[in-house]
Amino acid sequence: MTETTTHAAEWPRPYWQPSDEQAVLLFFVFGAFPEDLAIPAVRYGSPGLPEGVELQRVQNAVLAKWEGYPLSGALGELLREDNPDAYEAARSAPHVIAIRGRFPDKSTLDYLRDTLGVVAALTDVGGKAVVDPQILTLFDAAGWREHYLVPGGAPPRHHVLILCSPEEAKGRSWIRTRGMRKFGRPDVSLTNVPDREIDRAGALAESFVELGALGAQFDPEQRIEVDGVAGGLAVTLSGDEEDPRFNNTHAAMRWPD
Repeated sequence: MTETTTHAAEWPRPYWQPSDEQAVLLFFVFGAFPEDLAIPAVRYGSPGLPEGVELQRVQNAVLAKWEGYPLSGALGELLREDNPDAYEAARSAPHVIAIRGRFPDKSTLDYLRDTLGVVAALTDVGGKAVVDPQILTLFDAAGWREHYLVPGGAPPRHHVLILCSPEEAKGRSWIRTRGMRKFGRPDVSLTNVPDREIDRAGALAESFVELGALGAQFDPEQRIEVDGVAGGLAVTLSGDEEDPRFNNTHAAMRWPD
């Protein structure tokens, strides 16, 4: 069960524009949890899991047989290479608590605040490692707290991964995000970026993350004005959660040749 608390400070979205998108949260907390599990979420400004989120506790050995087990396959290998100590702690933990939620687009991020408070509380009562598969990251308990438990709420950038990959065309790169499903907003894809413009494109992607997290929307076929880019960047909205590059819809933009 989860403790209750008085009204917590709201996490507003000052640029919110309603949409048909859905926000999706998914975390796996590995550890050794008592049979009678009390979750002290009140310590972290959370009244408990919001409506639309389910918490499921399972044996690690049982979950490991599931096709989507986060410590196996390509994701598992990536997590092991990125944080081998946390990976071993997660792999050897007897229990896993899976937290899953799906929400209609909302004018506040209270659902995120409340869910993060529960995850934080789970690291107080036996949680040793947390997988955030939407950003392809495995944290030990201390690392998760440092990343997410920021006074007033972690900045949107902490909730999203920004990636850069070289393209086939020499001197061009692809900048993209993962994790905007947490906010019910499309991820960002910037292709054909000249290598000399990578930092600027990365900053542009980060600004899109910030605006989207705070509720702004891309308009269909919108054109983004960018200093020094003749005609700006045309936006095309496409994709869905089955797209393995994003597991989300995305706003595609191509840097001009």
